Amino acid sequence: MRYWAAAKAAAQTAEEPYEAATLAEALEAARQRHGARPEFARVLLRCSFLVDGDPVGTRSHDTVTLAEGGTVEVLPPFAGG
Repeated sequence: MRYWAAAKAAAQTAEEPYEAATLAEALEAARQRHGARPEFARVLLRCSFLVDGDPVGTRSHDTVTLAEGGTVEVLPPFAGG
């Protein structure tokens, strides 16, 4: 999992491995791993996700399967210009 911007700050790491069959499982494991940082769980609620470069969009996270060795990008809302 790769964390960006506020997600990176809340996780206090830029990336970490995951072992999960679905995005929902990966996110739950990350919430538990970072349980001492409540801001992390709050940030995840606002994030969008890319799985192996494809946007998850509005799909239910428990229907998004993850490939072994794949990449999950965790993208909080951000402004730029």
